[in-house]
Amino acid sequence: MNRSTLLLGLLLAGGCSTPARSQTTPECGGDFIAWLNGVGIEARATGVSESALARLNGVLSDPRVLSRDRAQGVFTQDWLTFAGRMVNGYRLREGGKLLTKEQPTFALAEQTFGVPGPVIAGFWGLETDFGAVQGDFDTIGALATLAHDCRRPELFRPQLLDALRLLDQGWLPPEQLIGAWAGEIGQVQLLPSDYLAFGTDGDGDGRVDLRASRADVILTAARFIRHLGWRPGEPWLEQVQLPAALPWQQVGAYARSTREQWAAWGIRKASGDTLERDGLPAALLLPMGRHGPAFLAYPNFDVYLAWNQSLVYATTAAYFATRLAGAPKVQPGTPDPGLSAEQMRALQQGLAERGHDVGEPDGILGAKTRAAVRAEQLRLGLPADAWPTPALLDALQANADVARSPSGP
Repeated sequence: MNRSTLLLGLLLAGGCSTPARSQTTPECGGDFIAWLNGVGIEARATGVSESALARLNGVLSDPRVLSRDRAQGVFTQDWLTFAGRMVNGYRLREGGKLLTKEQPTFALAEQTFGVPGPVIAGFWGLETDFGAVQGDFDTIGALATLAHDCRRPELFRPQLLDALRLLDQGWLPPEQLIGAWAGEIGQVQLLPSDYLAFGTDGDGDGRVDLRASRADVILTAARFIRHLGWRPGEPWLEQVQLPAALPWQQVGAYARSTREQWAAWGIRKASGDTLERDGLPAALLLPMGRHGPAFLAYPNFDVYLAWNQSLVYATTAAYFATRLAGAPKVQPGTPDPGLSAEQMRALQQGLAERGHDVGEPDGILGAKTRAAVRAEQLRLGLPADAWPTPALLDALQANADVARSPSGP
């Protein structure tokens, strides 16, 4: 799969800045051709060449792009289902072969930017199957469609302008400016702003070709990952065993304690060995609750969330990298049953009625819903693992019924 399937309007850090627009230039909506002409005027004023501007000729709004933008069914999958599909035998084999074949370049990337080869290869494999599936959407057309649409113009209009600047850079010919539906380009699916800002010529040919040059891909990905905050020499994710009880008030996806403290609370490595007793901070991740797989996520895990805000995707990408680095297959545990999309919407509605900010009920277990579930579990005196179950839904609905009853509180 590619990164655009999971893009929820996240503007990745490090893009090139775009000069302010004229007050008369519409930001989104209205007649598409008139709007596109306004984009051309803005681009010309900022120095984009006439040859690059010619790529706007004949561009039309693409309904396929808008359809993809509104389809987010992958988010309803639980972590074991998603990770089982994505971290499969094929990707593990191909990733291992690539790490061996391109070992000198991976070594250079780690020496220069501090990012290990398995981390780069993990993103590479999930995004495009190591370059095999890069997308077939016209990048200019896709970005124009999304910038004209009024859902997230503040993200996509600057990307459209930078796609034109990318043409002026000469790294890709116009006919090769194709990629994913949300405008990402190349084997690790970078947006045009990031392509311009972090593109690195790894093979020394004077160009940055993220569609065809593996050396360029590896060095650029390493540079980008380091920019997102990678801490050289530190781990990113480690599966662990949980004790029978934990101080749940102090546990959460964004609440960090030291490894020494986690060890004191009884957490051990997946192998049963004792954790290192040091001051490295870590958060406890329970993507399917306390009876499912458990991980300690170290500061480098923040890079995965910066790449994609979906906890399911981020944890999968980080887990894939650990497998490529030699870690064993995940121990799945015996997770409690989760909720269907319909049940999740009912839960979100109930949480909203209790004053929690879960956004629009959409049947997707996102960060806001997890936080609200955890708060309700703590209120009800339950282990606060942020995993919504039918039992929790029943408890909340029963509680709401009591509250609405004339004899209730």
